[in-house]
Formats: sequence, C-alpha cells, structure tokens
Amino acid sequence: MKYDDWVAEVPEPLTADVLWTVKAYRLGLFASDLGWRDVTKLQRDRRTVSLANQLYRALGGISATIAEGYSRSTGKERARYYEFALGSAREARDHYYKGRHILGKAVLEHRLKLLTRIIKLTLTMIPDQRQKNIKLTRSR
Repeated sequence: MKYDDWVAEVPEPLTADVLWTVKAYRLGLFASDLGWRDVTKLQRDRRTVSLANQLYRALGGISATIAEGYSRSTGKERARYYEFALGSAREARDHYYKGRHILGKAVLEHRLKLLTRIIKLTLTMIPDQRQKNIKLTRSR
C-alpha cells in the first residue's frame, strides 16, 4: 500500500481534525495500518507470536501518544508524550528487525525507512515544544 492511496481512504472525521496536520501522527497511523498485515504474518509462526504482539502495541502507540500529547496544554507536557511516541517508534523498528527473517528484506527496508522518518520528525518536535514552554514561563 502506498501512502497517497492510504490517505485517500482515511475517513473525513480524521482528516478534518487539526491533529491531521501533524505529519508524524499521519505517518504513525499509516505505519499502524501497514503493520496489521505484518503482525498477522508474524502470528502465523509460533516462534514470533510474542514479537507480533509487541510490534502491534508499539505501532499503535506512535499515533496514540502523539494524539494524547497534542491535546496537552503546555509544551513540556506535549514533549513528554512525543517522547513516548519516539520510544514506540524505536521499539517498533527494533521489532521489525527481529522479524526480518519472516517478513522479508523488502518489507523490513520499507518499514525501517518509514519508522526512521517518524523518529526524525519526533526528534524535532520534542525540543521545539520544550523551547516553547521555556519561552512561555520565563519572566523578565
């Protein structure tokens, strides 16, 4: 599934929300949808059932914690949730690497590239939110 095709199928209530403007959130949802197929494949092999469950939770945690953080009132609180999303993306990347023998090289490379993109985006979101918080709370 390609990202543009996927976006075309996302229901309007999600795309109409201002949260949709956060690219890391959109990519997290996309990764979660792609992961559904990958998790199903991993669950078929008894050796990777546990890995499949961990991967599913990590992928779901990316967009969920970004959404939770986006609703917080201060930059410091938002940054903390974005850090959780960063951790979920890194964890998912680790699980994909461990499942590479079953998922195959093409899937691994695509998912690692997507998750690395999410990681880079969250790595820029976190300090941006912390700086906003510092600027808002300083008194002169």
